[in-house]
Amino acid sequence: MNTGTMTSDQLKIEGLKALERQLGPDGMIRFLQQFETGWGDYTKERHKWLKETSVETLTEKIVKQRNG
Repeated sequence: MNTGTMTSDQLKIEGLKALERQLGPDGMIRFLQQFETGWGDYTKERHKWLKETSVETLTEKIVKQRNG
């Protein structure tokens, strides 16, 4: 296999195959998740979510979900 002549897509596919072969599907996913940077502004979004939902409401939802 000559990686010098591969396109970026071909290299990515072969790299993923190698990761899966060596680490298994779960290990490959865990490895790739280390490099996920995400997007947006979590801090601003979090403040919005917390402002819109009270602790009491969250508690009610948790209890309701646990009780089925």
